[in-house]
Amino acid sequence: MKNKKTALILALLLMMPSMALAQEEWGFSPGDWELTIQGSGTSDDDIDNTVASMEASVGYFFTKAFELGLRQGVLYSDPDTGSDRWNASTRAFADYHFDLGRLRPFLGVNFGYLYGDDVEETFIAGPEAGLKYFVQRKAFLYLLGEYNFTFEDSDDIEDNYEDGRFVYALGLGINW
Repeated sequence: MKNKKTALILALLLMMPSMALAQEEWGFSPGDWELTIQGSGTSDDDIDNTVASMEASVGYFFTKAFELGLRQGVLYSDPDTGSDRWNASTRAFADYHFDLGRLRPFLGVNFGYLYGDDVEETFIAGPEAGLKYFVQRKAFLYLLGEYNFTFEDSDDIEDNYEDGRFVYALGLGINW
């Protein structure tokens, strides 16, 4: 009888770490911060005609679902002829996340400014949607799609909405 009790206690002690993990939730908690990053680049076989881009964001969760943040994107090009060029955008965003366990679809909006050597400096805004898939409790892959339109002032919004651009991103993120 004593051996059975000892075996039962030992089995329960061994199961405790997995039971603790089973109670942890995937995703975000109120007060969490989030950091995302993604990048890409291309060059020809002589490492000329280089184009590289990077985007990062930082966000704060006010609830398990509602996030406000800031996103910074930068594009660098170094053509074979001519001088190098820089373009960038800085955008604030608000997203609402849906809790599907490890999968977190989200919908939101963004607003910011587009600037650089090859673009007309202007305001940008638009809707966005995406998915975050948690590969670990605090790390995820994400897919983001945005529709951005440009405008100089509020009178331009209705006129320019249909002449926007689609922006796509695939990257990595962490939250803490």
